[in-house]
Amino acid sequence: MRREELVDLNAFVTVAEEQSFTRAAAKLGTSQSALSHTIGRLEARLGVRLLTRTTRRVAPTEAGERLLKSLGPALDNIAEALATLSELREKPAGTIRITTSEHAAHQVLWPVLEKLLPHCPDVHVELNIETAFTDIVEERYDAGVRLGESIAKDMVAVRIGPDVRMAVVGSPGYFAQRPEPKTPQDLAEHQCINLRLPTMGGLYAWELEKGRRELKVRVDGQLAFNNVPMILRAARAGFGLACVLEDHTQPYLVDGQLVRVLEDWCPPFSGYHLYYPSRRQPSAAFALLVDALRYRGAGHS
Repeated sequence: MRREELVDLNAFVTVAEEQSFTRAAAKLGTSQSALSHTIGRLEARLGVRLLTRTTRRVAPTEAGERLLKSLGPALDNIAEALATLSELREKPAGTIRITTSEHAAHQVLWPVLEKLLPHCPDVHVELNIETAFTDIVEERYDAGVRLGESIAKDMVAVRIGPDVRMAVVGSPGYFAQRPEPKTPQDLAEHQCINLRLPTMGGLYAWELEKGRRELKVRVDGQLAFNNVPMILRAARAGFGLACVLEDHTQPYLVDGQLVRVLEDWCPPFSGYHLYYPSRRQPSAAFALLVDALRYRGAGHS
């Protein structure tokens, strides 16, 4: 492939991803007119229209979508090959993009980054905090963080945190009006605060387990949120029971704002994992971060 063809294809991918000639031109360090000429030249050479332009955005045509899907992995391989060259440098360098939940960012990732990055000035990390699970290959993330989930077979999973537990809690004022639940079946008699999970397209079913009994309980109540701090705020105000990660509740259990119930139905389960494609050739910077994040058990500093 000639250098000019590779430049044209890279220009097309950038415009398609940015959905804007203005943003793509800024990213590529060229002018909009030059970029438009480049895309026109590529379309003329291929004999098909690759992009449709409207006043609001630019979008790939059907032919453009097919080309984009083919080019993505190829360009990723080129980027990974270039990234491996950083191993020849004295210091690791490069940008690492990770998609994660807010809880994992605060509890697991940031404590490690805060210690690591001052010693690695050429390593840049971008954390994208998202509620929904993201396709890290399609969105071109270097890695993702997932809690207690099965990891796809084509992914490498690295444990980066300890086991975690769920906790069912309510306020003393709430329990002054009704008895504490002793079994999951008792939840049917209680107001419960739901968590909406956009990825699953519905409300989280409370996952409770005791011995060999595993239950997914659909609960009901006046309120539903897609935000744990709001769920806890409502629980502290007496609007019902909440089921959230244990460490979210600790400060409120200590000061008496919340009371824990059904603790014997909340066993520990596998904590946070960093995951990335198995075909990925890790850069020196990425390998350094993975090693720093790797969970080595209690007592490790």
